[in-house]
Amino acid sequence: QVQLVESGGGLVQAGGSLRLSCVASVASGRTFGSYTMGWFRQAPGQERKFVTAISQRGGNTYYADSVKGRFTISRDNAKNTVYLQMNSLKPEDTAVYYCTADTPYSTLRSRGSWNYWGQGTQVTVSS
Repeated sequence: QVQLVESGGGLVQAGGSLRLSCVASVASGRTFGSYTMGWFRQAPGQERKFVTAISQRGGNTYYADSVKGRFTISRDNAKNTVYLQMNSLKPEDTAVYYCTADTPYSTLRSRGSWNYWGQGTQVTVSS
């Protein structure tokens, strides 16, 4: 079992930056470093969509085309934490951002393949 708690959301002007954090509580038997981690987002009236993911040791990262070059995912396995640095934010980035854990690499862009989800944190980008 993994419990995920996101933080760092808020209101920012277009062009600004935010850094989201997600702290994981992991049940005994596995370590945080054994989980692929990711972020999805859901805008009002839309389905939850893939944003980015990172491999267990952080050596591989994956991004949606819409955020490539602006967002950076990273992780600190010693702190059980994954981060999402968001730069050059646009109004269309406005959404609830969800941290997620545990998926096969082959399906990491699919919402249904992830096993654990946080409650989400709101990001609002004003124009």
